[in-house]
Amino acid sequence: MLTFAQFGAGRIGQIHAANLASTGATRLRYVVDVNAEAAAKLAAKHGAQVTDVKTALADPAVDAVIIASSTDTHADLAIASAKAGKAIFCEKPIDLSLKRVDQCLAAVKKARVPMFVGFNRRFDPSFAALHARIAAGQIGAVEQVIISRRDPGLPPIAYLKTSGGQFRDMTIHDFDMARWLLGEEPTEVFAYGSCLVDPAVAKVGDTDSVMVLMKTASGKLAHINNSRRASYGYDQRLEVHGAKGRLLAGNRVATTVELADGAAVTTEKPLYFFLERYADAYRAELAAFVDCVENKKPLPVTAHDGRMAIVLAEAAVKSLKTGRPVKIKG
Repeated sequence: MLTFAQFGAGRIGQIHAANLASTGATRLRYVVDVNAEAAAKLAAKHGAQVTDVKTALADPAVDAVIIASSTDTHADLAIASAKAGKAIFCEKPIDLSLKRVDQCLAAVKKARVPMFVGFNRRFDPSFAALHARIAAGQIGAVEQVIISRRDPGLPPIAYLKTSGGQFRDMTIHDFDMARWLLGEEPTEVFAYGSCLVDPAVAKVGDTDSVMVLMKTASGKLAHINNSRRASYGYDQRLEVHGAKGRLLAGNRVATTVELADGAAVTTEKPLYFFLERYADAYRAELAAFVDCVENKKPLPVTAHDGRMAIVLAEAAVKSLKTGRPVKIKG
């Protein structure tokens, strides 16, 4: 049974702690958070103790850590965990700065500990099945990847001020998905961005509506479109076109009940929030991490994947500012 320390007792930390408890093969020993009340509440719920970073990492009984705290703490906690010899599960992004990401990866490499980055969308059952069908050759060689992702509404402006911008905060998941589905690294990025949802977003230097085009060395193409507004729910769809056909993965709905009458044929709206939409994916990614650490298997998502998503995000930011495509150096 793996023993964990968890950094972060907020919304995503609560999800991970509950998933740890549900595995039956893990134990949460420590919870660390700057919010003492939140830490105490989460620890009490799962039979853990509240402590500090130093104490948690010094305990030889701790095998692994979950880093689910604020983004600005991820790299420091990952470096400290690596030095302590702990396996690392880190929420995205590793850091908003590529330089800091590289410092973190160097520490992890030196310590020779596994580091998993939480790109949970790879573990969504439908998306995983689509990827498996690509690997099985059902549509032949991949030619185009189209990713549509729209949130039901804006996060608080206060959050956007520190999020690192839409490309690093929201599109980062889609950069990872594009790499995963293309099967090749993008070598060129071109991005458009606008403020169409709320003028207040522009005042904090961000966008709320973006489109990104990417190209690989062999000519494969990817298109990402993101919006911070979707009146009908959490819109999450994939399309992959290949030499022999296409694959689609659509939205999740609460039920598959359909009404047909004289006016129209109607179904339910997509699930409204990401915690509902990706509940299965969060469980599956943690289970995959636990399995890999326990059985010393290669991780399905690595620190390198986390780095490359930031590389693409920074290229998109540069493209938006210059109005030109940006070559990826890696």
